[in-house]
Amino acid sequence: MSARSPNKKPWSLKWIAIIILACIIPYTWITIRYRKPGPAFQPYEDSKNRANVMRLLDAGYQRVAVDALRPADPARTAPSGPAAEVAAAPGGLPPRLSGTLVEIPLMPDRINSVTALRESTVNTAYRLQFTCSAPDNKEQLSGAEVYVRDRELTLIPTFEKIEGSLLARTAESVVLIEIPAGTLKPGRYVATLVGARQSQRWNLDVR
Repeated sequence: MSARSPNKKPWSLKWIAIIILACIIPYTWITIRYRKPGPAFQPYEDSKNRANVMRLLDAGYQRVAVDALRPADPARTAPSGPAAEVAAAPGGLPPRLSGTLVEIPLMPDRINSVTALRESTVNTAYRLQFTCSAPDNKEQLSGAEVYVRDRELTLIPTFEKIEGSLLARTAESVVLIEIPAGTLKPGRYVATLVGARQSQRWNLDVR
């Protein structure tokens, strides 16, 4: 009968720690050295965005994401010049655009007033300022989206939910947005600034 092998002693914690560090340090260096810049790959979000772009193109829409600012002094930032005649319009997205978008953005409840010029040029950025109301104090302004199809110009202020117990100071916002020069071709457009329950509409001539 063979003799029993002596009991093996467990590894010292010192050697275990050394082995762990020997693995972690090269891995960390390689990760930092060769990591691609930019946000991490999100398969669902990326697939949804690609599907949205393809559907908009198929329907004939041009989409432009623009910044939306809350000016500290609205009286100084409002557009100056011949003002457009703005009228209240039914709320909600145009049916064709609503049926095209993969996901409907969170938008203000109402567009209360708009200050915009009735004329612009191809080589000039088109600025407009407006007041809008969110349904409650749990939403904050995040940006704006512009959709152009034929001579229809649809502008959508976008909002996002505020997480946790934080609240916006007021449900009403004064917002300034600017459509970059070169976005609009010459012609007369029907512009609609969209709210969920009330929108505003006016004519814009681009030369």
